[in-house]
Amino acid sequence: MPEMETNKSHSELFSPPSDVRGMTKLDKTAFKKTVTIPVLKVRKEIVNRLMQSLRRAALQRPGIKRVIEDPEDAECRLIMLDPYKILTHDSFEKAELNILNQLDVSPQIFKYNLELTYENFKSEEILRAVLPEGQDVISGFSRVGHIAHLNLRDHQLPFKHLIGQVMIDKNPGITSAVNKINNIDNTYRNFEMELLSGEENMMTKVRENNYTYEFDFSKVYWNPRLSTEHSRITDLLKSGDVLFDVFAGVGPFTIPAAKKNCTVFANDLNPESHKWLLHNCKLNKVGQKVKVFNLDGKDFLQGPVKEELLQQLELSEERKSSIHIVMNLPAKAIEFLSAFRSLLDGQPCSSELLPRVHCYSFSKDADPAEDVRQRAGTALGVSLEACSSVHPVRNVAPNKEMLCITFQIPAAVLYKNQTIKLEDHEDPPVKRQKTDDAFSEEKREIVSNT
Repeated sequence: MPEMETNKSHSELFSPPSDVRGMTKLDKTAFKKTVTIPVLKVRKEIVNRLMQSLRRAALQRPGIKRVIEDPEDAECRLIMLDPYKILTHDSFEKAELNILNQLDVSPQIFKYNLELTYENFKSEEILRAVLPEGQDVISGFSRVGHIAHLNLRDHQLPFKHLIGQVMIDKNPGITSAVNKINNIDNTYRNFEMELLSGEENMMTKVRENNYTYEFDFSKVYWNPRLSTEHSRITDLLKSGDVLFDVFAGVGPFTIPAAKKNCTVFANDLNPESHKWLLHNCKLNKVGQKVKVFNLDGKDFLQGPVKEELLQQLELSEERKSSIHIVMNLPAKAIEFLSAFRSLLDGQPCSSELLPRVHCYSFSKDADPAEDVRQRAGTALGVSLEACSSVHPVRNVAPNKEMLCITFQIPAAVLYKNQTIKLEDHEDPPVKRQKTDDAFSEEKREIVSNT
């Protein structure tokens, strides 16, 4: 076996053959390629001991054995080495040379002709070779059970079916690949999708934060990239708290909250989401702890939420729990905040008992947090500058952020025209009788003085 010569350039070593460029229908046979790999010749009885010390230097490629039989000597084995790291025996680190010396292994490097096939290339390598040179390739996707959910760009669409098949081939457990072909801007918050490759079955099961959810992905909204946010909100809740989930979907806020022994009122306008929300509550054994509704968000707030708030706040003297309202409809949730204006009758409760809102929104503004704060304040008719926090959730697209603004609903917003006591740390309590004509401006004054 000839000694390995110094390889001048490895940049294209593990790239598929150049003639696959522009392929739109997957031909796996076109990816065959022979490359020269450095190998180390060792006695077969010491292979296992040696491999532990050569993990850095050993070749790691999909579907390729790192140890093969020596075709010239049945008593020896060939250890395949990473050609990016090992060019000559001088490429070994000192600790690696020491172990070779201890085991009486020559550091001499030989070359071996290795045939690569489609199975040996990574998905990114395949797509970079196929798509137009210099264009973005698919770096990831959302996994929803057995479904790979992609959001392809225009230059990738001619290759969409090939891309879908590659995603299935290179990701164990994925049997369907779909592409979103419109934005989530319809009434039911789902999107039209196109099957790129694989099974047409969109019925799926996912595990998130130790809970199980089942649903038809083609008919409801689910985003696995929000699992951290679901946990963040759940962690704010304590046993005995009350949660109103205005746009509940299939239950990723509702079910963890119910598991924490919270009283949950969950709503979604989409009949399919409502169906699977009920199903998932039973699946996770919280069916008795959740009241489920199928209403428009505004109707939910002005109906069941209003009724329950009146009951909860009447018990405010004995109540030690908190009230949270989650509004996860980023495209439109801020518009629904106006439903809180003058929602309740009666004397306001103490400020610490007022409901806390977690409202989600998108922003393309240069200052996303300030943009969301201002728009939420406009919907409520008050300034939220000094009494809200904004949490960045995730980057949705270039120059588009998803955020969550959290605030307690000011009493001046929540309660109808009546006498409100304002407590100031320095001045004695002040009483102001609001009139209908002065109502809007009075709210702003009240908030600024609290």
